[in-house]
Amino acid sequence: MTNSDKQNQRIAKMTFALVYPLYLAKVEKKGRTEEELHQVIEWLTGFDSRKLHEQIKVNVTFDTFFKHASINPKAHLITGVICGYRVEEIEDPLTQQVRYLDKLVDELAKGWKMEKILRGS
Repeated sequence: MTNSDKQNQRIAKMTFALVYPLYLAKVEKKGRTEEELHQVIEWLTGFDSRKLHEQIKVNVTFDTFFKHASINPKAHLITGVICGYRVEEIEDPLTQQVRYLDKLVDELAKGWKMEKILRGS
């Protein structure tokens, strides 16, 4: 098993409930709101606030979270570097989806306009 495979498995087993508070803290620290974070997550995954809180409550892994998500057809427009990797070049679909989410949260925290974050949707 390569290091990449190990990292992909580690990401798949991480729980969304563990990472969500980190996302929230990151965007709130930069003056953005929980509602904006939910808007970004809903755009990518199709989960509204109620469904998002259900996912957190049952402590789903990222693997389960994204298996139940309806990935936005414009997600492929998310490009750039996150965690040292170009998101558009990540080969593992789940890892790419998690990094898409990381990238959107970063853009929100950096103060990007919502229209740009949501790829003109």
